[in-house]
Amino acid sequence: MSQVQRTLWVVGASTGIGAALVDVFHRAGWRVALSARRAELLHQQAAQDPERLFAVPVDVTDLDAMHRAVAAIEARWGEIDTAILNAGDYEPMALDDFSAALFVRLMQVNYIGVVHGLDALQRCMRERKRGQIMITASVAGYRGLPYAAPYGATKAALISLAESLQPEFARDGVRLRLICPGFVRTPLTDKNDFPMPGLTEPAQVAAAVLREVDGRRFEILVPRGFGWLMKGVRSLPYLFWLPLARRMLR
Repeated sequence: MSQVQRTLWVVGASTGIGAALVDVFHRAGWRVALSARRAELLHQQAAQDPERLFAVPVDVTDLDAMHRAVAAIEARWGEIDTAILNAGDYEPMALDDFSAALFVRLMQVNYIGVVHGLDALQRCMRERKRGQIMITASVAGYRGLPYAAPYGATKAALISLAESLQPEFARDGVRLRLICPGFVRTPLTDKNDFPMPGLTEPAQVAAAVLREVDGRRFEILVPRGFGWLMKGVRSLPYLFWLPLARRMLR
């Protein structure tokens, strides 16, 4: 299959990493379906090239809507080669501001939204015995970080989800992979009021994903150095990690 015929579905495509993924893959010759809740913004993006950009507004918390989105894309272009489940929400939370509703909101978007995407994609890809699903997690899922309890829990859940399902997907000919960025300059991280080491731009993440789209790595780290640093932090015993985490408190 020539590259110009390949179809990508980006969920969470309206801003940040998702919008950068649309731009980078479109410029590389892919057909790209764009999904997010902000329909007007998606249609503006797709109007730039109606032949190879297709706006499919969707709310990831609606399982039936995710199935309809997959059906619409495949009715227009045939099978989806690669899907990137990238929709996400973020809000820092100090213990004094503890909110159960925030946990529920982030879990519904960041985790259940991906589960809905997997539900919509897995059967058709497994029947064809080909296809690729990428899940945007985060290095924040490697270790519990101060002020990141609602967000980090969702990303840790995504990492565990992908690790658990990957062997069965691989057995059935489908590639399930993780994208684990560090700090990325987006409207979500603009909420942070602390230094963000290794801060990258959405275009850098998108370019790394394009380079690795046909690679064999299960996990794509961006930037790689900061990602490996966080993997090292994950291995620290609690005896060392918890005092270090307390030093991060404002």
